[in-house]
Amino acid sequence: MASGVAAALALSLGACGTGGPGNADVTLKVVVADYGADAADTTAYWQGLVAAFEKQHPDIAVDLDPVPHTRLTEAVADRVAAGDAPDIAQTGAFASYARSERLYSADDLLSIATQADFVPALARAGEISHVQYGLPFRASTPRLFYNKKLFKKAGLDGPPTSWDELAADAAALEEAGVRTPYALQLGPEAAEDEALSWLLGNNGGYVGLGGSWILDSPQNTTALRAVRDRLVVPGLTGPEGAGLNRSEAYRAFVEGKAGMLLAHPALMASADRAYLPYATAPFPRRQGGTATPTGSTDWLVAFQQRGHVREAGAFLDFLYSTPNVTRYAEHQGTLPVTVPAAEAMRADGHHRALWPFVDQLREAQFPQLDTVGGPQVTAALQKRIARAVSEGGDPAAVLSAIQHKADSEMSQVS
Repeated sequence: MASGVAAALALSLGACGTGGPGNADVTLKVVVADYGADAADTTAYWQGLVAAFEKQHPDIAVDLDPVPHTRLTEAVADRVAAGDAPDIAQTGAFASYARSERLYSADDLLSIATQADFVPALARAGEISHVQYGLPFRASTPRLFYNKKLFKKAGLDGPPTSWDELAADAAALEEAGVRTPYALQLGPEAAEDEALSWLLGNNGGYVGLGGSWILDSPQNTTALRAVRDRLVVPGLTGPEGAGLNRSEAYRAFVEGKAGMLLAHPALMASADRAYLPYATAPFPRRQGGTATPTGSTDWLVAFQQRGHVREAGAFLDFLYSTPNVTRYAEHQGTLPVTVPAAEAMRADGHHRALWPFVDQLREAQFPQLDTVGGPQVTAALQKRIARAVSEGGDPAAVLSAIQHKADSEMSQVS
Protein backbone atom coordinates (compact mmCIF):
# COMPACT_ATOMS: atom_id res chain seq x y z
CA MET A 1 0.00 0.00 0.00
CA ALA A 2 2.68 2.49 0.99
CA SER A 3 4.17 3.51 -2.35
CA GLY A 4 0.91 3.41 -4.32
CA VAL A 5 -1.03 5.38 -1.75
CA ALA A 6 1.79 7.86 -1.30
CA ALA A 7 1.73 8.61 -5.00
CA ALA A 8 -2.04 8.97 -4.92
CA LEU A 9 -1.80 11.29 -1.96
CA ALA A 10 0.72 13.47 -3.79
CA LEU A 11 -1.79 13.85 -6.60
CA SER A 12 -4.69 14.59 -4.29
CA LEU A 13 -3.42 17.09 -1.74
CA GLY A 14 -5.60 19.86 -3.08
CA ALA A 15 -8.52 17.78 -4.24
CA CYS A 16 -9.49 15.43 -1.45
CA GLY A 17 -11.08 16.05 1.91
CA THR A 18 -11.14 19.83 1.52
CA GLY A 19 -14.64 20.19 0.15
CA GLY A 20 -13.37 22.22 -2.80
CA PRO A 21 -15.34 21.25 -5.94
CA GLY A 22 -12.82 22.69 -8.43
CA ASN A 23 -14.19 22.12 -11.94
CA ALA A 24 -16.54 19.34 -10.83
CA ASP A 25 -20.26 19.54 -11.54
CA VAL A 26 -21.20 17.71 -8.31
CA THR A 27 -19.52 17.33 -4.91
CA LEU A 28 -20.34 14.20 -2.94
CA LYS A 29 -20.28 14.45 0.83
CA VAL A 30 -18.85 11.20 2.19
CA VAL A 31 -18.62 10.43 5.94
CA VAL A 32 -16.24 7.63 6.96
CA ALA A 33 -14.78 6.21 10.17
CA ASP A 34 -11.55 7.46 11.68
CA TYR A 35 -9.95 4.69 13.75
CA GLY A 36 -7.64 6.75 15.92
CA ALA A 37 -4.28 5.01 16.15
CA ASP A 38 -4.93 3.42 12.75
CA ALA A 39 -6.11 6.69 11.21
CA ALA A 40 -2.97 7.19 9.09
CA ASP A 41 -3.58 3.95 7.21
CA THR A 42 -7.33 4.47 6.98
CA THR A 43 -7.04 8.07 5.83
CA ALA A 44 -4.37 7.15 3.31
CA TYR A 45 -6.62 4.47 1.86
CA TRP A 46 -9.58 6.80 1.49
CA GLN A 47 -7.59 9.71 0.15
CA GLY A 48 -5.79 7.53 -2.35
CA LEU A 49 -9.08 6.02 -3.47
CA VAL A 50 -10.73 9.44 -3.81
CA ALA A 51 -7.81 10.79 -5.84
CA ALA A 52 -8.00 7.86 -8.25
CA PHE A 53 -11.79 8.20 -8.52
CA GLU A 54 -11.66 11.95 -9.19
CA LYS A 55 -9.07 11.38 -11.89
CA GLN A 56 -11.45 8.99 -13.67
CA HIS A 57 -14.50 11.20 -12.97
CA PRO A 58 -13.43 14.85 -13.27
CA ASP A 59 -17.08 15.93 -13.10
CA ILE A 60 -17.42 14.55 -9.53
CA ALA A 61 -15.55 15.84 -6.48
CA VAL A 62 -15.55 14.04 -3.13
CA ASP A 63 -15.67 15.91 0.18
CA LEU A 64 -14.25 13.30 2.57
CA ASP A 65 -15.18 13.73 6.24
CA PRO A 66 -13.53 11.28 8.69
CA VAL A 67 -15.36 10.98 12.05
CA PRO A 68 -14.02 9.16 15.16
CA HIS A 69 -15.36 5.62 14.90
CA THR A 70 -16.68 5.69 18.46
CA ARG A 71 -19.03 8.52 17.44
CA LEU A 72 -19.74 7.49 13.87
CA THR A 73 -23.30 6.18 14.14
CA GLU A 74 -24.29 9.06 16.44
CA ALA A 75 -22.68 11.67 14.18
CA VAL A 76 -24.50 10.38 11.09
CA ALA A 77 -27.80 10.35 13.01
CA ASP A 78 -27.23 13.93 14.16
CA ARG A 79 -26.61 15.14 10.61
CA VAL A 80 -29.69 13.38 9.30
CA ALA A 81 -31.80 14.88 12.09
CA ALA A 82 -30.41 18.34 11.27
CA GLY A 83 -31.44 17.99 7.62
CA ASP A 84 -27.85 17.71 6.39
CA ALA A 85 -27.55 14.05 5.43
CA PRO A 86 -24.34 13.15 3.56
CA ASP A 87 -24.52 11.49 0.17
CA ILE A 88 -22.70 8.41 1.47
CA ALA A 89 -21.96 7.41 5.05
CA GLN A 90 -20.27 4.57 6.86
CA THR A 91 -22.44 3.57 9.81
CA GLY A 92 -23.19 0.75 12.22
CA ALA A 93 -26.96 0.93 11.70
CA PHE A 94 -29.23 1.63 8.75
CA ALA A 95 -32.66 0.06 9.29
CA SER A 96 -34.34 3.19 10.65
CA TYR A 97 -33.17 5.21 7.64
CA ALA A 98 -34.43 2.57 5.23
CA ARG A 99 -37.83 2.35 6.93
CA SER A 100 -38.22 6.13 6.80
CA GLU A 101 -37.42 6.00 3.05
CA ARG A 102 -34.28 8.11 3.29
CA LEU A 103 -31.93 5.69 1.50
CA TYR A 104 -31.25 4.60 -2.03
CA SER A 105 -31.33 0.83 -2.46
CA ALA A 106 -28.50 -1.18 -3.94
CA ASP A 107 -30.63 -1.56 -7.07
CA ASP A 108 -30.78 2.23 -7.39
CA LEU A 109 -27.04 2.67 -6.95
CA LEU A 110 -24.96 -0.22 -8.17
CA SER A 111 -24.32 -2.01 -11.40
CA ILE A 112 -25.61 -5.57 -11.60
CA ALA A 113 -22.02 -6.83 -11.61
CA THR A 114 -21.15 -5.01 -8.38
CA GLN A 115 -24.29 -6.28 -6.62
CA ALA A 116 -23.56 -9.84 -7.72
CA ASP A 117 -20.04 -9.65 -6.26
CA PHE A 118 -21.06 -9.26 -2.59
CA VAL A 119 -20.55 -12.26 -0.32
CA PRO A 120 -24.14 -13.58 -0.19
CA ALA A 121 -24.36 -13.72 3.61
CA LEU A 122 -23.31 -10.07 3.80
CA ALA A 123 -25.74 -8.96 1.10
CA ARG A 124 -28.62 -10.71 2.90
CA ALA A 125 -27.65 -9.05 6.18
CA GLY A 126 -28.01 -5.67 4.47
CA GLU A 127 -31.63 -6.26 3.46
CA ILE A 128 -34.85 -4.83 4.84
CA SER A 129 -37.96 -6.65 3.55
CA HIS A 130 -35.79 -8.34 0.90
CA VAL A 131 -34.43 -5.04 -0.46
CA GLN A 132 -30.74 -4.29 0.11
CA TYR A 133 -30.01 -0.87 1.58
CA GLY A 134 -26.89 -1.62 3.62
CA LEU A 135 -23.72 -2.15 1.57
CA PRO A 136 -21.21 -4.23 3.59
CA PHE A 137 -17.85 -2.60 4.04
CA ARG A 138 -15.73 -3.48 7.09
CA ALA A 139 -16.49 -7.17 7.69
CA SER A 140 -15.05 -9.66 10.12
CA THR A 141 -15.71 -12.98 11.84
CA PRO A 142 -14.09 -14.35 15.03
CA ARG A 143 -12.33 -17.66 15.62
CA LEU A 144 -10.97 -19.34 18.72
CA PHE A 145 -7.37 -18.18 19.27
CA TYR A 146 -5.20 -20.28 21.56
CA ASN A 147 -1.66 -19.89 22.89
CA LYS A 148 0.26 -22.97 21.73
CA LYS A 149 2.99 -22.51 24.32
CA LEU A 150 0.51 -22.38 27.20
CA PHE A 151 -1.42 -25.32 25.77
CA LYS A 152 1.76 -27.38 25.63
CA LYS A 153 2.60 -26.38 29.21
CA ALA A 154 -0.84 -27.62 30.26
CA GLY A 155 -0.39 -30.91 28.41
CA LEU A 156 -2.90 -30.04 25.69
CA ASP A 157 -2.21 -31.03 22.10
CA GLY A 158 -4.92 -29.14 20.22
CA PRO A 159 -7.95 -26.87 20.45
CA PRO A 160 -11.24 -27.97 22.02
CA THR A 161 -13.96 -29.39 19.77
CA SER A 162 -16.86 -29.28 22.26
CA TRP A 163 -17.84 -27.26 25.31
CA ASP A 164 -16.89 -30.14 27.60
CA GLU A 165 -13.41 -30.10 26.07
CA LEU A 166 -13.21 -26.32 26.31
CA ALA A 167 -14.01 -26.42 30.04
CA ALA A 168 -11.54 -29.27 30.58
CA ASP A 169 -8.82 -27.42 28.67
CA ALA A 170 -9.50 -24.27 30.71
CA ALA A 171 -9.16 -26.28 33.91
CA ALA A 172 -5.84 -27.72 32.71
CA LEU A 173 -4.60 -24.22 31.85
CA GLU A 174 -5.56 -22.97 35.30
CA GLU A 175 -3.71 -25.85 36.93
CA ALA A 176 -0.66 -24.95 34.82
CA GLY A 177 -0.74 -21.43 36.30
CA VAL A 178 -2.40 -19.51 33.46
CA ARG A 179 -3.99 -16.34 34.84
CA THR A 180 -6.97 -16.30 32.47
CA PRO A 181 -7.63 -19.73 30.96
CA TYR A 182 -10.55 -18.52 28.82
CA ALA A 183 -10.95 -14.76 28.30
CA LEU A 184 -14.74 -14.36 28.35
CA GLN A 185 -15.59 -10.98 26.78
CA LEU A 186 -18.98 -10.05 28.18
CA GLY A 187 -17.96 -6.56 29.27
CA PRO A 188 -19.87 -3.64 27.73
CA GLU A 189 -17.41 -3.12 24.87
CA ALA A 190 -18.59 -6.06 22.73
CA ALA A 191 -20.75 -8.34 24.88
CA GLU A 192 -23.29 -8.90 22.11
CA ASP A 193 -20.60 -10.41 19.86
CA GLU A 194 -19.22 -12.91 22.37
CA ALA A 195 -22.68 -13.85 23.64
CA LEU A 196 -23.98 -14.66 20.17
CA SER A 197 -21.18 -17.16 19.55
CA TRP A 198 -22.21 -19.11 22.64
CA LEU A 199 -25.90 -18.97 21.72
CA LEU A 200 -25.25 -20.18 18.18
CA GLY A 201 -23.12 -22.96 19.64
CA ASN A 202 -26.27 -24.34 21.25
CA ASN A 203 -28.53 -23.80 18.21
CA GLY A 204 -29.90 -20.53 19.60
CA GLY A 205 -29.47 -16.93 18.54
CA TYR A 206 -31.05 -13.49 18.72
CA VAL A 207 -33.59 -13.60 15.89
CA GLY A 208 -35.54 -16.57 14.52
CA LEU A 209 -36.28 -17.52 10.94
CA GLY A 210 -39.47 -15.46 10.95
CA GLY A 211 -37.64 -12.29 12.01
CA SER A 212 -38.92 -12.30 15.59
CA TRP A 213 -36.73 -12.00 18.68
CA ILE A 214 -35.98 -15.36 20.36
CA LEU A 215 -33.75 -14.08 23.16
CA ASP A 216 -35.45 -16.12 25.91
CA SER A 217 -35.47 -19.41 24.00
CA PRO A 218 -34.61 -22.60 25.93
CA GLN A 219 -31.47 -23.01 23.80
CA ASN A 220 -30.20 -19.56 24.79
CA THR A 221 -30.94 -20.09 28.48
CA THR A 222 -29.15 -23.45 28.45
CA ALA A 223 -26.14 -21.94 26.70
CA LEU A 224 -25.70 -19.18 29.27
CA ARG A 225 -26.18 -21.58 32.18
CA ALA A 226 -23.38 -23.70 30.75
CA VAL A 227 -21.09 -20.65 30.54
CA ARG A 228 -21.94 -19.75 34.13
CA ASP A 229 -21.60 -23.21 35.62
CA ARG A 230 -18.70 -24.62 33.58
CA LEU A 231 -16.47 -21.56 33.20
CA VAL A 232 -17.31 -18.53 35.33
CA VAL A 233 -18.25 -20.13 38.68
CA PRO A 234 -15.18 -22.44 38.71
CA GLY A 235 -12.97 -19.39 38.10
CA LEU A 236 -11.80 -20.47 34.64
CA THR A 237 -12.37 -17.00 33.13
CA GLY A 238 -9.72 -15.37 35.30
CA PRO A 239 -9.95 -12.68 37.98
CA GLU A 240 -12.23 -10.51 35.80
CA GLY A 241 -14.92 -13.18 35.75
CA ALA A 242 -17.40 -12.52 32.95
CA GLY A 243 -16.97 -8.77 32.59
CA LEU A 244 -13.79 -8.53 30.52
CA ASN A 245 -13.84 -6.00 27.68
CA ARG A 246 -12.58 -6.99 24.24
CA SER A 247 -9.58 -4.65 24.27
CA GLU A 248 -8.52 -5.95 27.69
CA ALA A 249 -8.91 -9.57 26.58
CA TYR A 250 -6.86 -8.99 23.44
CA ARG A 251 -4.13 -7.33 25.51
CA ALA A 252 -4.06 -10.22 27.98
CA PHE A 253 -3.70 -12.72 25.15
CA VAL A 254 -0.86 -10.82 23.47
CA GLU A 255 0.91 -10.56 26.85
CA GLY A 256 0.68 -14.34 27.30
CA LYS A 257 -1.73 -14.11 30.25
CA ALA A 258 -4.74 -15.71 28.53
CA GLY A 259 -4.86 -19.23 27.18
CA MET A 260 -7.68 -18.87 24.66
CA LEU A 261 -10.35 -16.44 23.53
CA LEU A 262 -12.70 -15.61 20.69
CA ALA A 263 -11.09 -12.95 18.52
CA HIS A 264 -11.28 -11.29 15.15
CA PRO A 265 -8.39 -11.32 12.63
CA ALA A 266 -7.43 -7.82 13.77
CA LEU A 267 -5.75 -9.49 16.77
CA MET A 268 -3.21 -11.22 14.55
CA ALA A 269 -1.09 -8.15 13.82
CA SER A 270 -0.36 -7.41 17.48
CA ALA A 271 0.11 -11.10 18.29
CA ASP A 272 2.59 -11.40 15.43
CA ARG A 273 4.49 -8.33 16.58
CA ALA A 274 4.79 -9.93 20.02
CA TYR A 275 6.07 -13.18 18.43
CA LEU A 276 3.29 -15.01 20.23
CA PRO A 277 2.99 -18.71 19.32
CA TYR A 278 -0.72 -18.95 18.58
CA ALA A 279 -3.13 -20.78 16.31
CA THR A 280 -6.82 -20.44 15.52
CA ALA A 281 -9.69 -22.91 15.31
CA PRO A 282 -13.45 -22.83 14.77
CA PHE A 283 -15.51 -22.11 17.86
CA PRO A 284 -16.98 -25.44 18.99
CA ARG A 285 -20.61 -26.44 19.18
CA ARG A 286 -21.81 -27.46 22.64
CA GLN A 287 -22.17 -31.15 21.83
CA GLY A 288 -19.18 -31.23 19.49
CA GLY A 289 -18.26 -30.06 16.02
CA THR A 290 -18.16 -26.55 14.60
CA ALA A 291 -20.65 -23.91 15.71
CA THR A 292 -22.26 -21.55 13.23
CA PRO A 293 -19.83 -18.61 13.11
CA THR A 294 -20.85 -15.05 13.85
CA GLY A 295 -20.13 -12.16 11.54
CA SER A 296 -19.97 -8.39 11.89
CA THR A 297 -19.78 -5.51 9.47
CA ASP A 298 -20.05 -1.77 9.12
CA TRP A 299 -22.31 -0.51 6.36
CA LEU A 300 -22.15 2.09 3.65
CA VAL A 301 -25.47 3.78 2.91
CA ALA A 302 -26.46 6.43 0.38
CA PHE A 303 -28.98 9.08 1.39
CA GLN A 304 -31.54 10.47 -1.05
CA GLN A 305 -31.61 14.00 0.35
CA ARG A 306 -29.09 15.60 -2.00
CA GLY A 307 -30.33 13.69 -5.05
CA HIS A 308 -26.92 12.48 -6.29
CA VAL A 309 -27.85 8.89 -7.08
CA ARG A 310 -25.81 8.67 -10.31
CA GLU A 311 -22.68 10.16 -8.79
CA ALA A 312 -22.99 8.16 -5.55
CA GLY A 313 -23.45 4.99 -7.59
CA ALA A 314 -20.37 5.73 -9.67
CA PHE A 315 -18.28 6.23 -6.51
CA LEU A 316 -19.57 3.02 -4.91
CA ASP A 317 -19.02 0.94 -8.05
CA PHE A 318 -15.43 2.22 -8.04
CA LEU A 319 -15.03 1.56 -4.31
CA TYR A 320 -16.20 -2.05 -4.64
CA SER A 321 -13.80 -2.96 -7.43
CA THR A 322 -11.71 -5.98 -6.51
CA PRO A 323 -8.37 -4.12 -6.11
CA ASN A 324 -9.90 -1.53 -3.78
CA VAL A 325 -11.77 -4.06 -1.63
CA THR A 326 -8.67 -6.23 -1.36
CA ARG A 327 -6.42 -3.29 -0.48
CA TYR A 328 -8.69 -2.13 2.32
CA ALA A 329 -8.97 -5.62 3.82
CA GLU A 330 -5.22 -6.19 3.66
CA HIS A 331 -4.28 -3.08 5.55
CA GLN A 332 -7.15 -2.81 8.03
CA GLY A 333 -7.18 -6.36 9.41
CA THR A 334 -10.65 -6.99 8.01
CA LEU A 335 -12.05 -9.41 5.44
CA PRO A 336 -13.09 -8.87 1.82
CA VAL A 337 -16.80 -8.21 1.39
CA THR A 338 -16.93 -9.36 -2.25
CA VAL A 339 -16.44 -12.83 -3.65
CA PRO A 340 -13.78 -11.83 -6.25
CA ALA A 341 -11.71 -10.05 -3.58
CA ALA A 342 -12.10 -13.02 -1.23
CA GLU A 343 -10.95 -15.37 -4.00
CA ALA A 344 -7.97 -13.13 -4.74
CA MET A 345 -6.94 -13.14 -1.09
CA ARG A 346 -7.59 -16.89 -0.85
CA ALA A 347 -5.24 -17.47 -3.79
CA ASP A 348 -2.43 -15.34 -2.34
CA GLY A 349 -0.04 -17.30 -0.14
CA HIS A 350 0.95 -14.15 1.73
CA HIS A 351 -2.51 -14.17 3.29
CA ARG A 352 -2.50 -17.83 4.33
CA ALA A 353 -3.22 -16.99 7.98
CA LEU A 354 -6.41 -15.21 6.91
CA TRP A 355 -7.74 -18.03 4.75
CA PRO A 356 -9.78 -19.70 7.53
CA PHE A 357 -11.43 -16.37 8.35
CA VAL A 358 -12.18 -15.69 4.68
CA ASP A 359 -13.75 -19.14 4.31
CA GLN A 360 -15.70 -18.82 7.56
CA LEU A 361 -17.24 -15.46 6.63
CA ARG A 362 -19.26 -17.12 3.88
CA GLU A 363 -21.07 -19.22 6.50
CA ALA A 364 -21.39 -16.51 9.16
CA GLN A 365 -24.65 -15.48 10.79
CA PHE A 366 -24.99 -11.79 11.50
CA PRO A 367 -26.61 -10.69 14.76
CA GLN A 368 -29.46 -8.73 13.10
CA LEU A 369 -29.25 -6.16 15.85
CA ASP A 370 -30.20 -3.49 13.31
CA THR A 371 -33.83 -4.67 13.34
CA VAL A 372 -36.63 -2.98 15.31
CA GLY A 373 -35.57 -2.87 18.95
CA GLY A 374 -31.97 -3.68 18.04
CA PRO A 375 -30.34 -0.68 19.74
CA GLN A 376 -32.24 -1.41 22.94
CA VAL A 377 -31.33 -5.10 22.82
CA THR A 378 -27.67 -4.27 22.20
CA ALA A 379 -27.58 -1.87 25.14
CA ALA A 380 -29.27 -4.41 27.40
CA LEU A 381 -26.87 -7.19 26.39
CA GLN A 382 -23.88 -4.97 27.01
CA LYS A 383 -25.19 -3.93 30.42
CA ARG A 384 -26.71 -7.15 31.78
CA ILE A 385 -25.34 -10.27 30.15
CA ALA A 386 -22.17 -10.50 32.28
CA ARG A 387 -24.30 -10.49 35.43
CA ALA A 388 -26.46 -13.27 33.99
CA VAL A 389 -23.52 -15.69 33.87
CA SER A 390 -21.80 -14.57 37.08
CA GLU A 391 -22.10 -16.59 40.27
CA GLY A 392 -25.68 -16.25 41.49
CA GLY A 393 -26.79 -14.86 38.11
CA ASP A 394 -30.06 -15.94 36.52
CA PRO A 395 -29.78 -16.31 32.72
CA ALA A 396 -33.48 -17.07 32.31
CA ALA A 397 -34.57 -13.92 34.15
CA VAL A 398 -32.10 -11.68 32.32
CA LEU A 399 -33.01 -13.05 28.88
CA SER A 400 -36.72 -12.75 29.69
CA ALA A 401 -36.31 -9.08 30.65
CA ILE A 402 -34.41 -8.31 27.44
CA GLN A 403 -37.02 -10.22 25.41
CA HIS A 404 -39.78 -8.14 27.01
CA LYS A 405 -37.96 -4.94 26.02
CA ALA A 406 -37.50 -6.17 22.44
CA ASP A 407 -41.17 -7.20 22.16
CA SER A 408 -42.25 -3.80 23.48
CA GLU A 409 -40.20 -2.02 20.81
CA MET A 410 -41.62 -4.29 18.10
CA SER A 411 -45.20 -3.66 19.21
CA GLN A 412 -44.78 0.09 18.73
CA VAL A 413 -44.24 -0.31 14.99
CA SER A 414 -46.66 -3.18 14.37
